[in-house]
Amino acid sequence: MKVFVTGASGFVGSAVVPELLQAGHQVLGLARSEESAQKLLAAGAEVLRGDLNDLDSLTHGATTTDGVIHLAFIHDFSQYLAAAATDQRAIETMGAALAGTGRPLVVTSGFAGFGAGRPATEEDTPGPSARGSEPAALALVPQNVRAMVVRLAASVHDAGDHGFVPYLIQVAREKGKAAYIGDGQNRWPAVHRLDAARLFRLALEQGQAGARYHGAGDEGIAFRELAEVIGRRLGVPAVSVTPDEAADHFGWMARFAGLDMQASSELTQQQLGWQLTGLGLLADMEANYFGG
Repeated sequence: MKVFVTGASGFVGSAVVPELLQAGHQVLGLARSEESAQKLLAAGAEVLRGDLNDLDSLTHGATTTDGVIHLAFIHDFSQYLAAAATDQRAIETMGAALAGTGRPLVVTSGFAGFGAGRPATEEDTPGPSARGSEPAALALVPQNVRAMVVRLAASVHDAGDHGFVPYLIQVAREKGKAAYIGDGQNRWPAVHRLDAARLFRLALEQGQAGARYHGAGDEGIAFRELAEVIGRRLGVPAVSVTPDEAADHFGWMARFAGLDMQASSELTQQQLGWQLTGLGLLADMEANYFGG
């Protein structure tokens, strides 16, 4: 199968591409820069220059391949609504190109808003007024697109991570303390990058139209535990802050730091034969996130 991958040179994409190639697939990767293009060529992929705002390139990538894995997202959380709107347009564009073909479109979503106080399951659905990647993808199923969603944990971790956890470590260094909000018992799911890459491949190969799959290895790690590991490794205190103090400490991340996003992947593991082999987040932090 020849697969069009957006976000192919990113942290998750750079694991998905070799996962696909090693399984015998070909990859056409979207690249918005020469540096990204060279990374993809070195990995053994073909390159399509463009970005999420270049709808012609998205149409070309979707129509000239046998399926799509959509990983790209504009990670400017200070402009989150604009980034989400761009993502939705990209999904609708690629979906229109795939309409009537029955080809797979695997779209990335997340766990915010699901299962507060309990682990979200694959059977949980967004509210009727929900917008974004998940509703946009699943709306394509009646158009004979094998569209499905991978809900990816907030922390996709491995050496080289530059996401939420490294940001928390950076803030703790700058502020001289590792913080959590309230009692810090809100929980985040996590998944190792290589496990996530394998999940995207399995969804592409075996996933069912309209399905929701969960990319979560750790079902839910208390935010306080994250802060305590960071504090211990940096030699700074782990402290509670109030919701009003959170914005000053966390900056743009304050809106996420208090979310409870527990998630089970039991059905995903059963349905796709997905097996978890990577380190859990806390062990990975100890091994790879503090240098030395």
